This record gives sequence, structure tokens and C-alpha cells, in this order.
Amino acid sequence: MKKEKKEKDFLHKPTYPGGIKAIRRLIREQLQYPEAAQAAGVEGTVYLRYTIDHLGKVIAAKVISGLGYGCDEEALRLVYLLQFEVPKNRKVRVLFHRSIQIHFRFPKIRNKQTETAVPTQVQYHYTSNKKDDPEDKDQNQIYSYTISW
Repeated sequence: MKKEKKEKDFLHKPTYPGGIKAIRRLIREQLQYPEAAQAAGVEGTVYLRYTIDHLGKVIAAKVISGLGYGCDEEALRLVYLLQFEVPKNRKVRVLFHRSIQIHFRFPKIRNKQTETAVPTQVQYHYTSNKKDDPEDKDQNQIYSYTISW
């Protein structure tokens, strides 16, 4: 007769479909940089703590450390978009608490003038004249290197 295996955890934690990469992708796609923060040149990280109910919805969120200029409100909006999958927890309705960091950074803009100024090929020539040894066959040695990327 086989023994039934006991479950490891008494309560199962909620998971986001796709994992942490999916959360990052959602935040990256949905993030709208506030105009006030852009005008003031504000960059930084907003730290939040949020609560997930038994259905997987975010029911409460609180800014632990904010930036201001509308970044805190945008971070709260993004957290409320999250929808988790919660397995059955022995018919117990449990609230789960989690923390998240949302980074506000200006996008890097590449300058076309600097890109065209970078050479695609570099040539290096080295010439050596050896006059000390008359028997040497290669009295005039020329080294040539080409580096391209």
C-alpha cells in the first residue's frame, strides 16, 4: 500500500502568468512617463507594497518610497493592472502581500551624427628598418593590420 504524499505548503502563493519577465514586459509596455517628471528631469525608482486577494486581483497598494511629479500615481496605476493566478487554498480566503520596484528612466536616444562618425574600419601600418644585421633577408619589415567591425 502506497502512502499519499503530503503537500509541501499549507497555502499556495499566487503566481503571475509568465513569471517575473511577463510583469516586467507589462510594465515596460504600459508605462507612461508623466509630463511633469519629464519637464523636471526626474528619474528614479518607486517602491510599492501591494495586497492580492483570493481571486488574484490587487485590492490595495501603497507607495513606500516615491519620487513625486506624478511618478507615484503612474506606478500605482501599473500595479492595479496586475492579475495573478491563485490556486485553491483549502477553502481559506487569504490575502497575500508583495513588494515591487518600478523604475522611471529616460529612454536612451542615439544620436545619428555620432553613429556615422564611428569608423567601420581601422588600418595600422608599422615599418621597421633593420640596418644592424646585413645578413637579414627582411631588412625592411612591414607589418599591416586591419581591424573592422
